Amino acid sequence: MIIDSHCHIYDQKISEIKEDILKNIENNNQLCVCNADCVETSKKCVDLANNNKNVYATVGIHPHEAESFDEKTIKTLEEMSKNEKVVAIGEIGLDYYYDFSPREIQKEVLKEQIILANKLQKPCVYHVREATEDFLTILKEMAQYLNFSGVIHSFSGSIETAKILLNYGFYLGFNGIVTFKNANKILDVVKFVPLDKILIETDCPYLTPVPYRGQVNRPEYVELVAEKIAEIKGLTKQEVIDVTTNNALNLFKIKR
Repeated sequence: MIIDSHCHIYDQKISEIKEDILKNIENNNQLCVCNADCVETSKKCVDLANNNKNVYATVGIHPHEAESFDEKTIKTLEEMSKNEKVVAIGEIGLDYYYDFSPREIQKEVLKEQIILANKLQKPCVYHVREATEDFLTILKEMAQYLNFSGVIHSFSGSIETAKILLNYGFYLGFNGIVTFKNANKILDVVKFVPLDKILIETDCPYLTPVPYRGQVNRPEYVELVAEKIAEIKGLTKQEVIDVTTNNALNLFKIKR
């Protein structure tokens, strides 16, 4: 079994092949965690999880959508989280690259969702882009609410940042970026991070790994990420698959 710990199966880019993707997930005995970015996609993730035994869901508000967040949002996310197939709050975080929502609002929405995750006893899936310093500051402020771990999805930071996040007990998620030609910095981080703190993901339909770069990404391509990590660490692909699968099962409390 292999787990794609972060994908977006509801995305319009793959609407025409969604059923084929879901069929392959089941036939390959693969598990996928479908990650939300707003209330609407949270509902879509839950629906996909309810209707596909190998799909699990997160619910949450992405920093791009932070301005849409209000008191009603918290209640809606909490209600959806009662579903046993909802395994995390996410993806949540900070994105200063696009700045689609004001930064102060992004920070407050992130804090609210960290508190919610702690209340629900669920891990968080974090999105952090061009905002490392503020993100680390918030983690320090919110340390009392970080009791159920989490994963930094599509980690692209330095070894120094990785050390800090590992000290919080977080996992780091890696995807097709590790196969890109210009990924030297990330390869050094992968080499440094213990395998028992790594999750593998696709971010389907985005960040398609080589040799399929330029095409739509699919959950089954997560095996290529495992293959590259194995090459970097001098392990077999199966060793990487086995450990990262166990990591995801433990983080998301998925019983198989």
